[in-house]
Amino acid sequence: MQKKLLAVIAVIMALAMVLTACEPAAVLEPEKIIETVVETVVETVEVEVPVEVPVEVEVPVEVVPEVAESTRKGGWFDTIIVIEEPNTDAAITRLEVEEIDIFVYTVSNPEAAAKVEAAPNLDSYGSSGSYNELSFNTTGPVWENGKLNPFGVAKIREAMNMLIDRDYMVQEIVGGLGTPRWTTFNSASNDAAAFAAEIRAIELKYAYNKDLAAELIGEEMEALGAKLEGGKWTYEGEPVEISVLIRIEDERMQIGDYVSNQLEDIGFTVIRDYKSAADASPIWYSGDPNDGLFHIYTGGWITTVIPRDLGDNFAFFYTDLGLPAPLWMNYENDPEFYDVAEKLAYQDFTSLEERAELIEKALNLAMEDSARLWLYDQKSITPKQKNISAAADLYGNVGGGYLWALTIQRAGEEGGSLTIAMPSILTEPWNPIAGSNWIYDMTLIRGTSESATYPDPFTGLALPNRITHAEVVVEEGLPVFQNLDWAELTYAPEILVPEDAWADWDPVEMRFITVGEKHAAAVEAAEAAAAEAEEGEEVEIPGPVTALRKSVAYYQEDLFDVVKWHDGSPFSVGDILMGIILTFDRGKADSAIYDAAAAPTLRSFLGSFKGVKIVSTDPLVIETYSDVYYQDAELNVNTWWPYYDQGPGAWHNLYLGILAEADHEAVFSQAKSAELDVDRLSYIAGPTVEIMKAKLDQWTEEGGMPYEPIFSQFVDEAEVAERLANLTEWFRRYGHFWLGTGPYYLQRAFPVEGTVILNNNPFFPDLASRWNRFANAPIPVVEVDGSARVTIGDEEVYEVTVTFEGAPYALEDIETVNFLVVDANNQIAHVGKAVGKEDGLFEIVLTPEITGALSAGSNSLEVVVVSKLVAVPVSDGLTFVTVD
Repeated sequence: MQKKLLAVIAVIMALAMVLTACEPAAVLEPEKIIETVVETVVETVEVEVPVEVPVEVEVPVEVVPEVAESTRKGGWFDTIIVIEEPNTDAAITRLEVEEIDIFVYTVSNPEAAAKVEAAPNLDSYGSSGSYNELSFNTTGPVWENGKLNPFGVAKIREAMNMLIDRDYMVQEIVGGLGTPRWTTFNSASNDAAAFAAEIRAIELKYAYNKDLAAELIGEEMEALGAKLEGGKWTYEGEPVEISVLIRIEDERMQIGDYVSNQLEDIGFTVIRDYKSAADASPIWYSGDPNDGLFHIYTGGWITTVIPRDLGDNFAFFYTDLGLPAPLWMNYENDPEFYDVAEKLAYQDFTSLEERAELIEKALNLAMEDSARLWLYDQKSITPKQKNISAAADLYGNVGGGYLWALTIQRAGEEGGSLTIAMPSILTEPWNPIAGSNWIYDMTLIRGTSESATYPDPFTGLALPNRITHAEVVVEEGLPVFQNLDWAELTYAPEILVPEDAWADWDPVEMRFITVGEKHAAAVEAAEAAAAEAEEGEEVEIPGPVTALRKSVAYYQEDLFDVVKWHDGSPFSVGDILMGIILTFDRGKADSAIYDAAAAPTLRSFLGSFKGVKIVSTDPLVIETYSDVYYQDAELNVNTWWPYYDQGPGAWHNLYLGILAEADHEAVFSQAKSAELDVDRLSYIAGPTVEIMKAKLDQWTEEGGMPYEPIFSQFVDEAEVAERLANLTEWFRRYGHFWLGTGPYYLQRAFPVEGTVILNNNPFFPDLASRWNRFANAPIPVVEVDGSARVTIGDEEVYEVTVTFEGAPYALEDIETVNFLVVDANNQIAHVGKAVGKEDGLFEIVLTPEITGALSAGSNSLEVVVVSKLVAVPVSDGLTFVTVD
């Protein structure tokens, strides 16, 4: 400040000398001087005076020290307090009075969004990854209680698509903040764009038609033996009741009411069962659908990462390959649909053309199945204080993003506390293997964990975190492409799998089966079959084991020195080993922790997995061989980092759950919990924590280690002793067994009070500023400018400006600028590419041939810009009139 003041005085004095000599004193205007001085800070000012010798005037200055970069590690806050606030309006009011700092939820209510925009101390992050649907109970069609479930019939579910007016929902329920959706593909995705024609055909086929829906549903109801009497459906003399499980926290309450009204209009008796997330979950997710406690659930989902490939959505949402919950385990599919969905999930194709054929089939077969009825994609916001920033994924926003805990901060501050509100917390039990999949829980779980790679919140590509680089080799001809330099892509005519790689698991002997062993057994079986084959019958003898893809992950050299679990235990190769074992063990019928819900996933996995090999333990290097591949090289790197389906797990805290499940005292998955009628494991609170404490005491007394025949080759007794001591002390201090390696650790969870406390991890090795570059997405701003009147047959030029924060967008950062002309008949008249002229400026030339093909009337020019830095396209356009 003193430097500026001294400079101001010097400049004023110098200017005064010049002005006094050249002009009358009255000409001096202080306002102009002050404005000039404020904008120009100098150390030495040279001026000319009306004398022969120039005079140099030195200005005394004080050097302002540079602000040192922060050396803080872990998260930016000391403490994060998470509270439950189910009401969006109340949450925004609490934000306005600064009672909370951020409402981690994707809000799509237009009134709420307007309230945030009007508040002087609030702003928000936008996203497009949330979507709503109707989940049908597909069991039946007649339950054991004698009640009829119409949605046990696929044709009735299919016809329901025509009973729902999606456009009405978008306009009336969410005030236009959404896009109608018919398929499992997010509207703002590459796959939706690539299959636009197929999706458009589906939209036309299943467009809103209440009368046709009633007719088709009626035919199937009569086939079931139901009767329409006095405008009401009955079955065996009783009204056919439809229980709609309706969420109350957001617009899904209006969705549930609308769907109920539509069903009542065509003759059903509807029970509207209004419930919160916590009350609904035990019914639709945890409960046995055969109990008949619901027919329809108003579901909501969020795609937390920008999708590079949505082909696996069919398997996830429609088959038992999705989640290990009773609803999924009861899905029964047309064999062709299951086969197509499985192939897409495991990339079982050799060309983009073959993939396209599979997706075209899957799109139509999914509509015939309709276990889920898609409603719309939401345009959502996450409201926050203006001084709060975080890396918000363009799909998942803050709550769905993987970097939120690493980046969330209050401007200009380090330490202190942050208060987060969410509509629901601790909705389901936390356990890494098959615990809660609710976004509210997963947000906090990700805050306690990390991964070997992170998805870029703007592009969806993988970024290295604990690995430094990787190699990817694919078979020649496969459609795989490299985007970033950390994952080197090469092609090979053949990829042989080494015989000493691990290909399978023996749950009885607790050892891995090598590629060589498995191959030898396959050859022996084939030769035996050939010997017994009838004349003319051919039996193929397996050749050398090959793979379509190989990846090599190279971990940072100091991994085992700097990365520690929250209880202080150094990360070790044992943590990697446990993850590899559990990939197989839970799906093996002879395993002590066999779970039938894990068997379908393992079966599909083994259909494409070829082998894994720990090449080196110091530094850690892992090779993986598989027939599954993705189009982006960066997504083909298997790291085997111990982040399981529902969170992080160290080998020693997972062992407690394994011991509990082996004794059938508590289990990981909801499906097995229902099967055995025992509690599902929660590592943070409740009775299963005491069960695990008893297992910890048992382990301490008896000694040993999990899967000892293989574990003892990688983990010594000293590590076992250290981990036992650390985990015992951890439980004594915090009363739970949840461990991660992320920037925050779980201090305590209070399920009854609805509160979670996270503290900064003192062991976290990385600077808090490491991922700050993702605090603001470089989404381009696009404007199209040009004439609103065009003479048919004349050339017309339009300019497209592309900027970010007012500055021109670099040409090298733009992937494409495409445009299309829609004529007066609402037909696409021309599709083309704009030409880049300079940074931030593109030009579209409508040639005489293009305008000459137009008829007189109103046309539109639509422009779509795709940036290399963000994967969400941005569009703009204008209308113009063509005249003769």
